[in-house]
Amino acid sequence: MINEKLLHPESIVIVGASNNISKPGGKIVKNLIDNQFKGKLLAVNPKETTVQGVASFKSVEDLPAVDLAVLAIPAQFCFHAVQVMAEQKNTKAFIIISAGFGELNEAGKKMGTNIADVVTKNKGCLIGPNCIGVMTPAHTSVFTTPIPKLTPGGCDFISGSGATAVFIIESGIPKGLRFANVFSVGNSAQTGVEDVLAYLDENYVQGESPKVKLLYIENINNPDKLLLHATSLINKGCKIAAIKAGNSSAGSRAASSHTGAMTSSDAAVEALFRKAGIVRCYGREELTTVANIFMSKELKGRKLAIITHAGGPGVMLTDALESGGLKIPQIEESPAKSSLKEKLFVGSSVENPIDFLATGTAGQLGEIIDACENEFEVDGMAVIFGSPGLSPIHDVYKLLNDKMQTCKKPIYPILPSLINVKEDVSDFLSQGNVNFPDEVLLGRALTKVMNTPKPAATEVFLEGINIEAIKQVIKQAEDGYQAPEIIHQLFDAAGIPRVKEIVATSESEAVLAAMEIGFPLVMKVVGPIHKTDVGGVVLNIRNLGDVRKEFHHLFEIKNVSGVLLAQMAAGTELFLGATYEQNFGHIVLCGMGGIFVEVLKDIASGLAPFSHKEALAMIKSLKSYKILQGYRKQKGVNIEKFADIAVRLSTLLRFATEIKEVDINPLLGNENEILVVDARVRIEKPPSQPSPEG
Repeated sequence: MINEKLLHPESIVIVGASNNISKPGGKIVKNLIDNQFKGKLLAVNPKETTVQGVASFKSVEDLPAVDLAVLAIPAQFCFHAVQVMAEQKNTKAFIIISAGFGELNEAGKKMGTNIADVVTKNKGCLIGPNCIGVMTPAHTSVFTTPIPKLTPGGCDFISGSGATAVFIIESGIPKGLRFANVFSVGNSAQTGVEDVLAYLDENYVQGESPKVKLLYIENINNPDKLLLHATSLINKGCKIAAIKAGNSSAGSRAASSHTGAMTSSDAAVEALFRKAGIVRCYGREELTTVANIFMSKELKGRKLAIITHAGGPGVMLTDALESGGLKIPQIEESPAKSSLKEKLFVGSSVENPIDFLATGTAGQLGEIIDACENEFEVDGMAVIFGSPGLSPIHDVYKLLNDKMQTCKKPIYPILPSLINVKEDVSDFLSQGNVNFPDEVLLGRALTKVMNTPKPAATEVFLEGINIEAIKQVIKQAEDGYQAPEIIHQLFDAAGIPRVKEIVATSESEAVLAAMEIGFPLVMKVVGPIHKTDVGGVVLNIRNLGDVRKEFHHLFEIKNVSGVLLAQMAAGTELFLGATYEQNFGHIVLCGMGGIFVEVLKDIASGLAPFSHKEALAMIKSLKSYKILQGYRKQKGVNIEKFADIAVRLSTLLRFATEIKEVDINPLLGNENEILVVDARVRIEKPPSQPSPEG
């Protein structure tokens, strides 16, 4: 429930204010004064009449009306203070710095909930408890440093951890990253990361609001809300990068299917971020590097020129970019290339990376940039220019600044000499520029940005899918792992292609089934979950005699209820699966079968339901994608049909939430068709509601 009183208060009170600036209550006052809060500043300290020159009151009961209250007092006193100010002082925004709430124990969590209830009842906003505070252009109500210069041209940063927020700010400032608003939500008793993002979306003003959003998340309490507003903001032209730290116990729970064992809350997060178009990061340096890419002009293609006066960094950057799918094309022979080479010192290379030697000048750099901007077929430039400390290079950085303003193509400055030319780098950053001091980190971050898909379409694919038939099958099914005939009905209703299968419970039924299906065929036990573990699969059966023999052999296995006969398919092994994750919904996994899924865990995840475009992005993200395409003389599989089956499965799950696990392993595919060979489906219906008495 973010409101204007939190963002632009006309009056602030620090409850627990102190003259000792080594205490949170003292540092908050100092930060507000030092950063020139323009409104009325008040303090509450029972032992002081003034705190750092600010008028102090003995208790919250003595206060006049006040917009925002920042509490830095022991947890057990917070409820009373909030209640008095919310009900008697018309306070509509609260920041509780204090710890000792939900992060401590259940009693603390209950205390936080009670405070949130009072604030909500009085139509107020609560940030925290257990946070560092909030920074906006209007006020810096935090007890930490550094405090960046807050500007609308910076990024909005929302963090679930106060200490991590400080470290991310410290990572960003030396790179030139600017901030607009910083929200540390702590325990999120009332307002979480999703709620702040929702406010930024619902109050977004084109051309005025910050376009870059950074998130550090420890718990996603409302995935639907995060997905909705992240998608909305990105569709409005914003860019979002996020770190999601920590995995729930779901990732390590015991599961009876391969899919269940491989799916985790982390896979759910991956699927959610992919669907929303959020660039996922795994550390502070990566997050702030991605943020600086967002702050730069947009790279509209995948071809880059690397301009360097040092060979090693150019090679490392080339490796990082090309391993992520970007291109460092060779500069084709042309009059422009010949002309440029004549302007450089002997020994320079114009092949890409363009190396103009350690003795290269600002003028030569300008000529190279102009050629890349106007003549060479590249979409952007990375410029590496440091200093061994021998001569001044201010003119180089001045030229680089000028070119970054005038060129239409993005220029990524890599200025690694943070000691030798510290003042020159600082001057470069003071002009609103960013710096990427590590070329490999830039390369990896840039490929991650370029490989993150745009937000997915919201339409559900329905072509050839019988929703009513799916619902009817689910209604009639019992809980637990389903018999083959139930799975067949579900897949047929969803248009998922499968091999022809018939279940037999007697030798005569088996013989008739074999005659209908044709040879060769496979026979499998029905009943045991892991068929191969109990010797319950027999392949390549080619005559009726073997059908009779294997039927009796298989029926002797413990817990067998029947024998399934199926046509013998051939092709590349593929894998599809899904599990239901609480709050997120169904997470669909795809990949190659066999060792790729069992051992290498080469899988991609998607949040159901999804589109063909999303499915193709999942498949293309697999390490084994080149194998699926075909390699050397080996033919590939029909990627479009694989994507279509994945989409149909995601729609099936959208209308059958009672399905908790699906394991399709394997599918067998070639360049023409893909068929489901074996599948397990587990249904778990919600308990029926007792009918009202009387």
